[in-house]
Amino acid sequence: KTTIAPDVLLTIARLSALAVPGVARMEPVPGGVDRLFKRGVHDGVRIAVKDLSVTVDLYLVLERDRNVRDVSRAVQAAVARAIQEMVGMDVLAVNIHIEDVAFPEQEAQ
Repeated sequence: KTTIAPDVLLTIARLSALAVPGVARMEPVPGGVDRLFKRGVHDGVRIAVKDLSVTVDLYLVLERDRNVRDVSRAVQAAVARAIQEMVGMDVLAVNIHIEDVAFPEQEAQ
């Protein structure tokens, strides 16, 4: 039997998303009370596992002058592929939430 800690899925999703060109950084997961009881909310990743299948929500800040749809699709493909290849779990959905666009003034602050 192999057991995988939830933090492993969070790390795979976060690093896979950050590796995609156009992703500036992750943004903390917005939310109310349930946010306090979920793992990964500060990493910009929310993972739900049901019946050995994974649903991922990613909260991203993109670089300026990037096509939002192209970057989002690339992130979805990269994260789904990484989880399927590394862990062997099915990925039901990778939901992308664009929280902001990084401009030089914001990066300096």
